Amino acid sequence: MMAISARDVTKAFRKHHRRKHFLTLKSTLIRDLWEDTRPEDLFWALNGVSLDVPRGRTTGIIGANGSGKSTLLKIIAGILKPTAGTISINGRISALIELGAGFHPEISGRENIFINGIMLGLSKREIQDQFQNIVNFSELEEFIDNPVKTYSSGMYMRLGFSVAIHVNPDILLIDEVLAVGDQAFIYKCLDRIDDFRRRGKTILMVTHNLTAVEKLCDDAVWIRNGRVMETGRPRRIVDSYLLSVTQKEEEQAATQHEAVEAALATLTPVSEQTLATVEEIQTQTTASTEKRWGNRDIEITRVNLLDRAGQERFVYQSGESVRVRLFFRARKPIEEPVFGAGIYHSSGVWCFGSNTDIEGIEIEQIEGEGWVDLAFDQLDLIEGTYFLDFAVHARDGTPYDYLSHLYSIQIRSTIKDFGVYRPPHRWEFSAGIPARAAAEEQHDDGGPDHS
Repeated sequence: MMAISARDVTKAFRKHHRRKHFLTLKSTLIRDLWEDTRPEDLFWALNGVSLDVPRGRTTGIIGANGSGKSTLLKIIAGILKPTAGTISINGRISALIELGAGFHPEISGRENIFINGIMLGLSKREIQDQFQNIVNFSELEEFIDNPVKTYSSGMYMRLGFSVAIHVNPDILLIDEVLAVGDQAFIYKCLDRIDDFRRRGKTILMVTHNLTAVEKLCDDAVWIRNGRVMETGRPRRIVDSYLLSVTQKEEEQAATQHEAVEAALATLTPVSEQTLATVEEIQTQTTASTEKRWGNRDIEITRVNLLDRAGQERFVYQSGESVRVRLFFRARKPIEEPVFGAGIYHSSGVWCFGSNTDIEGIEIEQIEGEGWVDLAFDQLDLIEGTYFLDFAVHARDGTPYDYLSHLYSIQIRSTIKDFGVYRPPHRWEFSAGIPARAAAEEQHDDGGPDHS
């Protein structure tokens, strides 16, 4: 039996435009009653969403900001009415959708517990029976008689979550509330959610925490632009969503890359008379010389970032093979040129820098057009954005062409470690320590282990 069934749910909001103020109530009412709403004045947050949530299962809804996830949850909770479509609910719902939703800021936490509990369908007697449990779980004993307007956002979350779970609902709706609060309390909330799952409660949660979806949920739903894209096992849906995110990042990075390539031809070269030192060049004030300098006797004409298959890409998984190809044009024969490259984290940390001279590679002479590759068999960078510097210069340091932070590469990883570099490593334990890989907790079909 389905705990929640949504059929062709649509929700439209009127866009707010800056218009002339109406001077009278009559003119405002006439406008609202008789003025037709043009299609371009509407924003369709949901567009024909159909969804079934089976009783006793935990379902996660994922998607980008603005995709319609929270709107759908508010409609299911009864906070919003759909423009079209139907929602069927079987069981008592408790919704934790907005921090402190339903709390009155001027009255105490104690009074808000009673008001919130009654709104969620409890009798006064039931609230009295659960009151101390609610306060103990929220860890707000010292503040329970203070006005909730004095509470921090984390305290709001504690009290709201505690009331919601002690209503003993059949269906629990959660919207990203675990993003606020200290880590110890978040762990306690996750434990309680796990307890709900073991007791056969139905949970529908909206979150950006994809790891939590894989660990906690039986099913996942991916929503994009107000439509359901896919439903199914969490691991498969998360992978599909991440692939879409990567494709979007690739498209954005490709557009930026094309703009950089177009700009290369317009950045003005620096005259030879000003090339006394690199430091002199870097102090010049124009934007072009901050990004590019050199006399252009050798010119970098294009840069490609290639994967193992030779395809140009801009977003890579940590540990993937990356080949950087520099295309150049030498205006005249140049002896002993040096090619170099640098990688900088977006925070400004210099992660890597080298050149052919440092690595003992001698280039006798180049002329005309050609390319040079810098190949990384395994680029073990931590997830993040990295800027790239490329240079070709003489052995004495005279710059022919230097490109600073014009190009970038995106590194993605499912492992959220820290720093900039992820060296190959492993953890080992003495006998008797019951350690195992987290992946062993998953079934072969990708579903979570409820044992």
